[in-house]
Amino acid sequence: MRLMISFAALFLSVVLLQLSSGGVGPLDALSGLALDFSTAEVGLLGSAHFMGFFIGCWWAPRAMGSVGHSRAFAAFTATGAIGLLAHMLIVNPYAWALMRVATGLCVAGCYTVIEAWLQAKVTNETRGRAMGTYRGVDMGASLVAQLLIGVLEPASYVSYNLLALLCCAAILPLTLTTARPPETPSAPRLRPMLAVTRSPLAAAGVIVAGLNSAAFRMIGPVYGQEVGLRPDQIGLFLAAFVAGGALAQFPSGWLADKYDRRWVLIWLSVAAIVSSMFTVLSASGGTTMVMTGAAVFGFTTFPIYSVAAAHAHDFASSEERVELSAALMFWYAVGAIASPLGASKLMEGFGPTALFMLMAIGHAVLVIFGLTRMRARATPRKRTSYVYAPRTSFLIGRLLRRKRERK
Repeated sequence: MRLMISFAALFLSVVLLQLSSGGVGPLDALSGLALDFSTAEVGLLGSAHFMGFFIGCWWAPRAMGSVGHSRAFAAFTATGAIGLLAHMLIVNPYAWALMRVATGLCVAGCYTVIEAWLQAKVTNETRGRAMGTYRGVDMGASLVAQLLIGVLEPASYVSYNLLALLCCAAILPLTLTTARPPETPSAPRLRPMLAVTRSPLAAAGVIVAGLNSAAFRMIGPVYGQEVGLRPDQIGLFLAAFVAGGALAQFPSGWLADKYDRRWVLIWLSVAAIVSSMFTVLSASGGTTMVMTGAAVFGFTTFPIYSVAAAHAHDFASSEERVELSAALMFWYAVGAIASPLGASKLMEGFGPTALFMLMAIGHAVLVIFGLTRMRARATPRKRTSYVYAPRTSFLIGRLLRRKRERK
């Protein structure tokens, strides 16, 4: 209990930040459509967000080193709030893309500060409880954030102002806490090819995970509107995706620790292809079927990043884990930056079903590549523990490092 109280300020900042950042994606999509943005322009907003996210992951540790944790956190939240407030001042898709770079930078920067703070304060005895609570708080707030779209009016200054207020409020718990800020951690070196050399399949897996998550979260609202969902139902549609992913973590982790992780990754991709087809077919089956399709899709795709990361860490030494986690995040960002714009362009040409056709093709390629890799290398004898790996910052590897080591 004392541990959770000591981290209360951090976790409250996570909740407020997630409510703000989690709501802006679907709000932007629906606002863009209301303002007659093209589907490709809406997709550009999603790609811009992840470009800002990548920049923030790289720059945030250096900012902490220059001005400290609290000031860096305040600067990043201010950047995000400015990006939110400026939306209705300049109604232009390319200006909005720059604003989404700012919000993406805010998310990555704030999570980097929070995870650096956690890393400095947890011990081996408290790491499991702290990380479990952190993941639960983050996932729960993400789930609630998707539902905000039901009460936020598209293309309204009030809606963006509310999200900006939540972003600003995230500053208060962390900057007003009496806990002493930790010393600044050194930034991990970004070596993208480390992931490829340790496991080409894992690198491919996290790219596909980025393609799935970014395309669904950023273009999912457009798909929902085109298949007839109301704004409040679109929030439930996105929440069903997150809830399905949360439910998948335990069975996926059990399978990944018991069986060859390559087979788990391959069969998850096969299931993702089936769930993509099911989601497309369910579009004409009513609201309940559409929601079920989103939950099943989340269940089959959400664990792919964590399974791929666990497989990569099976081939890494203890000293490489932090840099390997950063490298995997890099490849995730590559998929996430490219997919919203690519998916939106395909939807313009082939209709809403093209969103899930793109993701099904990505998983089909992963299945073929996985089967090829099965012949190239034997199953490792020593394996790390499966860990649900949030895609939040390059520093997340520091928090997960000891949890991956077998006792």
